[in-house]
Amino acid sequence: MSLRFGWYGDDFTGATDTLAVAARANLRSMLFLDVPTEAQLARIGPLQAIGIAGTARGMSPQQMQSCLPKIGRFFRDQQVPVLHYKCCSTFDSAAHTGSLGAAVNILGDYVQAPFALFVGGQPDIGRYCCFGNLFAAAGDCGQVHRIDRHPTMQCHPVTPMHEADLRLHLQSQAMADVISIPYTAYQQQPAVLDAHVDRAIHRCASTQGKMDTGVLFDVSDSTQLASVGRQILRIAHNHGTALVVGSSVVLQAVAAAENTGERSHRALGHAIGDRQPTHSGPTFVLAGSLSPVTAAQVGAASGYVKLPLQARLLLNDAAYRAAQCQHICDQLSANRHVLAYVDQQNGRDNAIQSADLAAATARFVYSTLQLLAEQGIHLGQLGIAGGDTSSQAIAQLDLWALSYSGVLSPGVTVCSMHSDNPALDGLTVMLKGGQMGSEDIFDKLLQVPVTR
Repeated sequence: MSLRFGWYGDDFTGATDTLAVAARANLRSMLFLDVPTEAQLARIGPLQAIGIAGTARGMSPQQMQSCLPKIGRFFRDQQVPVLHYKCCSTFDSAAHTGSLGAAVNILGDYVQAPFALFVGGQPDIGRYCCFGNLFAAAGDCGQVHRIDRHPTMQCHPVTPMHEADLRLHLQSQAMADVISIPYTAYQQQPAVLDAHVDRAIHRCASTQGKMDTGVLFDVSDSTQLASVGRQILRIAHNHGTALVVGSSVVLQAVAAAENTGERSHRALGHAIGDRQPTHSGPTFVLAGSLSPVTAAQVGAASGYVKLPLQARLLLNDAAYRAAQCQHICDQLSANRHVLAYVDQQNGRDNAIQSADLAAATARFVYSTLQLLAEQGIHLGQLGIAGGDTSSQAIAQLDLWALSYSGVLSPGVTVCSMHSDNPALDGLTVMLKGGQMGSEDIFDKLLQVPVTR
């Protein structure tokens, strides 16, 4: 069994979405929370796809320079042909935070192709790229907006999207040039498309001694995936290894080209992904996201005791945090499901930085789980809503990997924890980005089997 695909998720929720695609594409896969040790790899056994979940989405370029080289070295040493830098499907990023160009500059040193590949769009979650411009659906009605006019993404608190043309967006983040391959080109015969792409590649030759050029592939319809995937595999084969940036659509495309696709929704088998539930007890969900999508999901949830959390007190008042943790533990000890969420009844507090709130909610999750363990209260399932909250909360826990259990909704994956801590090993966890999931997503989590 050979390693065919590797990915680094710049946040944890996105990394689990790619894990789901890998599992459903019949690839024996595992998502590690750091570069795995030889002992961990030996414990899991042969893999066809390896992911590493990270937090680069919230990092400065300087912070990326500290954390990404070891990722590149690992995948280079593993001789993975396709290295996927998994970013958000909305491509929200900036020169100062989560810079995709900075990531390409760094990871480019560890692949052989001298240019990056970008894939825009992911139709199964309402993302479309046409002539290099990104569009995204919003709300239950699925109205599609150009990304710079999207009601949420145009005013994202950290990385608002002010440019829909991904070529220009990436050029604002240390990319010297990005050439677009429009979706209309996929109608050509394979050899003609190959020549079209090769001409674009030739124009991408960098003279700066670092990877700062790329080719951007449109995806506006799922029928185009195989054409894009064939180009990714062809370029990786021609050069030895290639770096590809995009959402989980990258692996969807590769799987479509390899004709493994979505043949088996239980493809990971009993070896990793279908671990039987080993934890009994109620469900605890923390919604740290401030997005309107998550707010609607909180409002629609009916199976939980709901606990609003005051953001300012969560940040600044230790006694308040301790009292809320105890209240949650009391409810869970009575076998009631609990949904705690950041209260926005009076609107968002613009004086509170999103990064500070994400860190505070992540610490709150950790403190609650610690208190549960101290009081001998067993948790059946854990859910965390919010990309930054999820990333930081999981990073604080004593875990070393996540394996696929199932999908609740496009973009929302349920995983099983792997830990040397018996209190966490085998615990089911749902990690959800702020924009992801159906309105009833939290009640759907309650339908996932747990041992009672």
